[in-house]
Amino acid sequence: MTGYILRRLLQFIPVFLGTTFIVFFLAWGMPGDPLAGKCGDRECPDAFVAAATEEFKLDRPLIVRYGYYLADLGRGDLGRSFTGRDVSEQLVAAFPATVRLALLAVLVEVLLGITIGVFAALRPGKTFDTTTMMVGLGIIAFPSFVIANLAQLVFGVRLGWFPVTVSDPTSFAELLLPAIVLALAHQVTLSRLTRSAMIETMQSDYIRTARAKGLGEARIVVVHALRNSLIPAVTYVGKDIGGLLAGAVVVEGVFNISGVGGLIVQSIRSHDGITIVGAVTVVVVAYLFINLLVDLSYAVLDPRIRYD
Repeated sequence: MTGYILRRLLQFIPVFLGTTFIVFFLAWGMPGDPLAGKCGDRECPDAFVAAATEEFKLDRPLIVRYGYYLADLGRGDLGRSFTGRDVSEQLVAAFPATVRLALLAVLVEVLLGITIGVFAALRPGKTFDTTTMMVGLGIIAFPSFVIANLAQLVFGVRLGWFPVTVSDPTSFAELLLPAIVLALAHQVTLSRLTRSAMIETMQSDYIRTARAKGLGEARIVVVHALRNSLIPAVTYVGKDIGGLLAGAVVVEGVFNISGVGGLIVQSIRSHDGITIVGAVTVVVVAYLFINLLVDLSYAVLDPRIRYD
């Protein structure tokens, strides 16, 4: 197990370097003046330009600036934005809201996806299975911003069941509707994965043996079949964290949530490259470690899996 973890950590290095360099290039390497618009409508003073050029190494080649960024990153320094605020401070303030939204969305996704998938697998081709498939295809067909605005209009404005916007990011009650919107499309895929895995598992020899021993159907489904069928679901949910964070950019904008998504959008609009790179770097690191934890969970779900 230790050797496997070390190998995976070593594999993180090229992935991390490649991802952060691409983001760094997109944020800093595109044509145009990186200081454009930093002083409003007027031209920036020479002193400001000289100070910013020196601080952000704008007179150096891109690869050299990336090397400086990695050196600062090794010391735990994500840099400072053009406004003078530390990127780490902005992320510390923004991350709790995004983490709460993502965790709540994962909970909604797992509860809906696995429940629907199990019931659909128990009666494949029947009314419930067909209906959930059709509804799921309809949900996937709509972009997330359309679903978010419709949910906000119907359940927030018309019915008044949920707050229209999120004023307190620490409140899970206010985050419930955005989390449902964020999880809807993802739970469709999860339910189909669970359904396929359950159908295959229910046809296994050990399930027939369990029935022959007289075990109850509920025990067979929950204890024996569902556990071994969860590996595809766990894989999808673990890798889906990145998708949830990406979707959170849109949902946070619609529901006025002060999270990482909102920070990235604001930084893109203000051409604040250092904040964009810092935020994406933290998301990439979190995504890599979450995937490692997902892989390690396979051995818990299926005792036949061993890591040497």
